[in-house]
Amino acid sequence: MSINKLLILDRDGVINEDSDDYIKSEQEWRPIPGSIEAIAALSAAGFTVAVATNQSGLGRGYFDEAELGRMHAKLLDLVAKHGGAIAAIAICPHVPDDQCDCRKPKPGLVRRIEEETGLSAADAWFVGDNVGDIGAARAAGCQPVLVKTGKGERTLAKLAPAELDGVPVFTDLADFAKHAIASLKEGL
Repeated sequence: MSINKLLILDRDGVINEDSDDYIKSEQEWRPIPGSIEAIAALSAAGFTVAVATNQSGLGRGYFDEAELGRMHAKLLDLVAKHGGAIAAIAICPHVPDDQCDCRKPKPGLVRRIEEETGLSAADAWFVGDNVGDIGAARAAGCQPVLVKTGKGERTLAKLAPAELDGVPVFTDLADFAKHAIASLKEGL
């Protein structure tokens, strides 16, 4: 079995610290220790890294597109300073009641990433910290991965073992990156 080199990451709780009050500004956007280095290492290993993120704070008016752009510019700059790259950032600005096709757990963001990168997401790892991420991964034919950062511990506590069947769990993005890079080197 060959490894799909497209790798999709959720943002809040996987790459940066999350908040139940939303991340509303560039100043509030703080990377989880080791996450930026993990993205750079994944990129250097040959993965095409993309981000799929629900950002309903935009639809709720907590921040505007310019502020979201500054948050993402900060992310891209930090990753670049560590020698890595992010190929695409797909966002859903909608609130749950909008019934859009891009809000996770629907697969719209993954489809957008496929269009932007020209790569298939079939069997690609999709790293998230909540049920919506697992649902989006499964809906898009990706391999869901759960990290314990962000809402990960809460997600583990509320899901039945059957709901986590086939979902590997890692401490954080850095822990997952070590596994992914080793798997790529082994050709698993």
